[in-house]
Parts: sequence; structure tokens; C-alpha cells
Amino acid sequence: MGHVTYLAHDGRAYEVELEDGLSVMEGAVRNGIPGIDADCGGMCACATCHVHVADEWRAAVGNPGEQEDELLELAPERDDASRLSCQIVMSPQLDGLVVHMPESQH
Repeated sequence: MGHVTYLAHDGRAYEVELEDGLSVMEGAVRNGIPGIDADCGGMCACATCHVHVADEWRAAVGNPGEQEDELLELAPERDDASRLSCQIVMSPQLDGLVVHMPESQH
């Protein structure tokens, strides 16, 4: 298990404990964190779980794959730190991960 901190656009922080193997999106949905819509349920098909990975975590999280990169074109506020949280899988190396949520997923 590891900890993930979700930082909302308005500055609120939500910290959750997340089992290894679960996605960062699942952690948000299971804990009722607002700002992660996850319309497709984590199938990498909608881009409504868009987050910005904190700079210090970008190397550990890695870059998006081809399908994810294409979907991120639909995400408002996309930048170099953008990832779909359904594609970030918790592991011991990500304990302490910080992600920033955009103002809107649509």
C-alpha cells in the first residue's frame, strides 16, 4: 500500500491509502474524491480522469502510452505533466505520489 495525494484545483488536498495494483483513478472513485469523473470506468476510453503529475513524480510515473496520449488530446488543460489516472497503477515506487486535478474534466 502507498499514499496518493490528490490536489484539487481550489487547493483542497485529499490523501488516500491505495493498494498496490489499483489505479490512481480507482483510489479517487473509491474514496469519493471530487474532480475525477472516470466516465468510462477506467478503460482508457474517455479522458475524464485527467491529472497533472507533480514534477518530482513525473519520472517515476513515466510517459503516457500511444492510446493514452491520443485521448489526452481531449483533455482540457493538457500539458507535459498530463496523464490519465486510470493508467497510473499504484506500486511501492509511487508511495507518496502527488497529482493535481484540473478545474474541469470537460
